[in-house]
Amino acid sequence: MVKRPAYFNLIGCKGRPLFSRSVSLLYKHLFMYLQSLHLLNFNNYADQKAEFGPGVNCLAGPNGSGKTNLLDALYFLALTKSAFSKTDPQSMKHSEPFFSVKGTFIQDNEPLTVQCSMKAGEKKQLQLNRIPYTRFSDHIGRFPVVLVTPDDTALIREGGEERRRFFDGVLSQINHSYLENLLRYNNILQQRNSILRSYAESRRIDLTLLDTYDERISLHGDFLHNARAEFAEVFTPLFNNYYRQIAEDKETMHMVYQSQVSAMPMRELLKQARQTDLLAGRSSAGIHRDDFIFNMGSHALKKFGSQGQQKCFVLALKLAQYDAMVSAGLSRPVLLLDDVFDKLDDARIQALLSLLRSGKFGQVFITDARPERSMSLLKDDAGTRFFFVENGEITAAE
Repeated sequence: MVKRPAYFNLIGCKGRPLFSRSVSLLYKHLFMYLQSLHLLNFNNYADQKAEFGPGVNCLAGPNGSGKTNLLDALYFLALTKSAFSKTDPQSMKHSEPFFSVKGTFIQDNEPLTVQCSMKAGEKKQLQLNRIPYTRFSDHIGRFPVVLVTPDDTALIREGGEERRRFFDGVLSQINHSYLENLLRYNNILQQRNSILRSYAESRRIDLTLLDTYDERISLHGDFLHNARAEFAEVFTPLFNNYYRQIAEDKETMHMVYQSQVSAMPMRELLKQARQTDLLAGRSSAGIHRDDFIFNMGSHALKKFGSQGQQKCFVLALKLAQYDAMVSAGLSRPVLLLDDVFDKLDDARIQALLSLLRSGKFGQVFITDARPERSMSLLKDDAGTRFFFVENGEITAAE
C-alpha cells in the first residue's frame, strides 16, 4: 500500500494552521515536473509516448487534434479522474476495451512513476512505482496540478455548486483531512436525504436515527466550514494580487465566502431546518449550500463583467490556487493552460507572460490552436519546448 506524504499530517484546521510556515519552509525546495508520458487508448490517443521539459511546454495544433486530451491525461495522473469526462469509461478510446495513462515525474530529483488504468467492466487501478493504492484519496495532492480552461468562466456564470467544487478541489489537494471530511459529509448527506425522502413518501420516520445522522454530519460540516472560512481569508489577497497584475489595476474585484453555518453551528442549523427538511424530503441547510460571491466593484461579475474581465478573474483564481498549494508545502504544481491566450487582449497576454517568466512557476503546459501566435510569443524564452499535436500524435518541434 502506498503511504501518503508525511506533510499531510501537518496541515489542519482551527488551531492547526492550513498554511504552516514551518511546512512551507520544509518543502519549498521540492521541484516537480512530468518527464515522460505514455498514453494507451486514452481519448483520441492510441499509443503515444512523449518527453517534456521542466519549463514551458507549448502544444500547438488545430482544434480537435488532442491538445486538451493531453492536459487531461496529466490531470488524470494527479487527481485520478478526468477534468472533462463525467465517468471514467468516457476517457476510453472508442471501441477499445481499456485505457492506460502512465507518467514519470521527477520530484526532488527522484523519479516516480504513476499509472492509472482501467478495463471495461472492471474497477480503475492506480499504482505508484508499481505499488497499488488501496485508497485513491491517499494519492490526492502527491502530484499537484492547476488546470486553466476556457470553460472555467462557468465558475462565474453557473450556480454555487461550480464554485464549491472548485474550492473543494483546491482544499482537497492541500489538506488530506479536508478531503476525508468532505467524502464523509457527502456520504452522510446522501443517507440523510434518503431518510427524509422516505418520510415525505410514507409519513413515517425514525427520529432517533435522524438525530444520529445530524450529529455525525454536523461534526464534518463544522470542520469543512471552518476550513473554507480560514482558506478564504488566506486565498483572497493572493487572488487580488494576481488580478491586479493581469488587469493592470483597471477594475476592483471582490470575493466573499457565504455560508449558513457562519451564523450558527451546523447542529443548531439542522435543528431549525428540520420541519422544512421533513416536508421537502431533502436537506435544505448545511455547508452543501455554501457559495463564493464574485463581484466587480459593487456589481455582480456574472452580469456586468466582459468576457475578458471574466477570463482574467478565473485566471487570477487559478494562479492564486497555485500559490496556495505552494504555501501549504506541496511541490510546485504543474500548471496547465488550455487556450489561455484566447479572449485576452495584447496587454493582458503580456502581463500573463511576464508572470510566467518571473521564475516562480515550475513546469507549464500551454495549448494553442494558432502555432504562429505561440511561436511568436514564446520563441525567445529559454527552456521553452514546442510540440505539434495532430490526429492524436505528438511531435517535438526542432
